[in-house]
Amino acid sequence: MASVNRVTLLGNLGHDPEVRKTTNGKSVVNVNLATSRRWTDEKGKTEERTDWHRVVAFGRTAEVIGEYVRKGSQLYVEGHLQTRGYLGKEKEQRFVTEVIAQRIQLLGRPEDRKVPAGGEIPAAPAEPLVHEGPAEDDSPL
Repeated sequence: MASVNRVTLLGNLGHDPEVRKTTNGKSVVNVNLATSRRWTDEKGKTEERTDWHRVVAFGRTAEVIGEYVRKGSQLYVEGHLQTRGYLGKEKEQRFVTEVIAQRIQLLGRPEDRKVPAGGEIPAAPAEPLVHEGPAEDDSPL
């Protein structure tokens, strides 16, 4: 039986990204992406709910996020869910589910993006900046 593990998100970053290096020298970035939905309840009142998603990107995808994205930037992400375990502060087993980004698009206005070291905001391309990450088998986790 076939299965599908696919995630598509369009939201805004909750904090500036910070690119780090893994022990083998590969770039990695973790960001929190907020998505919101609105609806009208039975009394006609507009309700809104914001969900936060932990997104992880590796390699050049991580570097693109680090170079051009900042808090509040709009980001489109395609990837898959992955759950991993770790030991908490009290040595208890904990689990976290993350979206492993495989494809991103930087959306919104160029002035909403991070200004690179040269001090100039990149010109808006005809198409949104897109980056395809490694194949699923290339994920270092």
